[in-house]
Amino acid sequence: MGYCGSRNGLTIAAPAAHAVLKKELGILTDWIGILKEQTANGDEMGREVPKMLANPDISETQVKTLFAALEKQADFAEKLRLALEKFGHDFPIIKAAERLEERYADLAASAAEKLKAMRK
Repeated sequence: MGYCGSRNGLTIAAPAAHAVLKKELGILTDWIGILKEQTANGDEMGREVPKMLANPDISETQVKTLFAALEKQADFAEKLRLALEKFGHDFPIIKAAERLEERYADLAASAAEKLKAMRK
């Protein structure tokens, strides 16, 4: 369901475009499905980002691109959490969305630290 694109050799997870289900009376968004997919993407990024940042051949441009992508994912995760709250999902679902948001924020922070170190 998701799309993984590549920019400057880095895999970037993007929100699923197919997460919207058409219903007879309108459109119903599969928020739980989106959360599951984004959590899987977050798990993968949690494994891959440290490897990318540890690569001695990574360029400053690649780190900037990675940071921007991770910030975008953190913003998306925040919007997802807010939507889950708005539509009254249970506490464990909200907590899972919070963990996803925190994961992307932490990954973005690690990319920012790498960028800072590269500029010294």
